[in-house]
Amino acid sequence: MEPNTAAPPEAPLLLTGATGYVGGRLLAALEARGRRVRCLARRPQNLSGRVAATTEVARGDVLDPASLAEALRGVRTAIYLVHAMGTTGSFTEEERRGAESFGRAAREAGVESIVYLGGLGDRDAPLSDHLKSRHETGDVLRASGVPVIELRASIVIGSGSLSFEMIRALTERLPVMVTPRWVSMSAQPIAIGDLLDYLLAAIEMPADGNPIYEIGGADRVSYGDLIREYARQRGLRRLMIRVPVLTPRLSSLWLGLVTPLYARVGRKLVDSICYATVVHDDAALHAFAIRPMGYREAIATALRAEDHELAQTRWSDALSSSGPARDRGGTRFGSRLVDSRVAHVPVPPAAAFAPVRRIGGESGWLYGQWLWQVRGWIDLAVGGVGLRRGRRDPESVRVGDAIDFWRVEAFEPDHLLRLSAEMKLPGRAWLEFEVTGDGAGGSTTRQTAEFDPVGLWGLAYWYGIYPLHQLVFAGMLRALAERAVAAGAGVAPEAAQ
Repeated sequence: MEPNTAAPPEAPLLLTGATGYVGGRLLAALEARGRRVRCLARRPQNLSGRVAATTEVARGDVLDPASLAEALRGVRTAIYLVHAMGTTGSFTEEERRGAESFGRAAREAGVESIVYLGGLGDRDAPLSDHLKSRHETGDVLRASGVPVIELRASIVIGSGSLSFEMIRALTERLPVMVTPRWVSMSAQPIAIGDLLDYLLAAIEMPADGNPIYEIGGADRVSYGDLIREYARQRGLRRLMIRVPVLTPRLSSLWLGLVTPLYARVGRKLVDSICYATVVHDDAALHAFAIRPMGYREAIATALRAEDHELAQTRWSDALSSSGPARDRGGTRFGSRLVDSRVAHVPVPPAAAFAPVRRIGGESGWLYGQWLWQVRGWIDLAVGGVGLRRGRRDPESVRVGDAIDFWRVEAFEPDHLLRLSAEMKLPGRAWLEFEVTGDGAGGSTTRQTAEFDPVGLWGLAYWYGIYPLHQLVFAGMLRALAERAVAAGAGVAPEAAQ
């Protein structure tokens, strides 16, 4: 008998925090590299549809030692991205207990290394409870006896990150800002792409001597600098007025009024950004072949990414931050405001897509046509193109076509039509229709309106016409479904109106 020379299967990486902002993006990067991953999740259903077929999901909680043994079985490297900022109790005590439980279970399972993402901050200077807890978590993991590679980072710049969303909300909503002292505090923000590169590299390196690497972007800047640069890249004019009396407590209440941050997390964030978070030890530049980008490029990269897709993961996806799962429905994703709805029709995709393909021009917009006419007249009055352009062809569509005051941005026959608005707006807008088969002879049509508002006028515009959106877009989708059913039954389009 020939000896079995097949290579042993690759040991899985255990990833904690996969439902969070960094963890979700790290999971996607690991899967793209073909790595075998096992995710630890308190609620595995929250990862349903978000993991590759090769990725395992193990039910477990770092505060439940009995749940960790099976999850850690056969694991050589574990990535620890757990925090408890969203807890209603003592988050420092919860984080300590979680790290102790996880470290002990990792040692007993024979784990060879733990990669941990902590926070920057000078231990010899005063720190917030959150930053102290981040450092203590690293100490507790090292005390387990399992080698630990600790990365310490400052502000993460990327669409969906907590700090970036705070900067976005403040800048977009407040033409004039009364700013406290912490807006001038030094930080060393790092782009999410660079942070992921560091994590991926740390996973591959030996944990000799329990190294701690301080990682940051190329620039030392303040939150005020970030706000000004975001405003510049978005074409906004913003005035910041410094005041010396706005305490962290008052600042967190102020943020709660003007930003969409969760109150529990936002308050702890403000407590932390009152302290400098900059790199003092440049060992990471020698240990890793990574040269992080500066903050201007990081902001530009985050904004460009939103032109291609909605943020891949968001800080609010993490249950430890947001509490119990909730239905967010049509809401804000990155800088975009999104209104999406679906209709199910008992016809194949080709029949369901036919009325979508014919929309606009002589066919009109199927519901509330007089409202569309009014919108066209308003557009003409302010120098826009109005509804005069119609369509090139009533049946066929190709990328680049004008359809009234829209432009075809993407088109896939019997599947997708994406229109980019060319009417005058305080922002950018898209209208998308996507048809998919349901596997049983029917189809689902999804209609999605997206708006990228610029400043306060953009937000006022969206929320001012939102009731009309609810009326017109819901009516349009119903009419599309009715025409699809009529087309599937062989009824002429005119008879289905």
